[in-house]
Amino acid sequence: MNDSLLLLINAAADADAAQWTAKGFAYLGAGIAMLAGFGVGIGQGLAAGRAAEAVARNPEAESKIRTTLIVGLGIAESAAIYSLIIAILLIFVA
Repeated sequence: MNDSLLLLINAAADADAAQWTAKGFAYLGAGIAMLAGFGVGIGQGLAAGRAAEAVARNPEAESKIRTTLIVGLGIAESAAIYSLIIAILLIFVA
């Protein structure tokens, strides 16, 4: 075969391997980004449990505890949504 044809075939194979490697790392990054969901779930569960304990100990402060809990859960949930957006971007854009 012609040397230039072999070089062209090898360059195409290297580019294909590099594309697969980049896509693999994008999928790995998306998986790591979604690990944030586990942390958010555990944190929200602990927060809800502690809020229930606080209301049981001091029922008069229920409205303050509920307000603080909802704000905290909203902030934690936004972190989970951000990690989901990052994972989707890594999968479909990268």
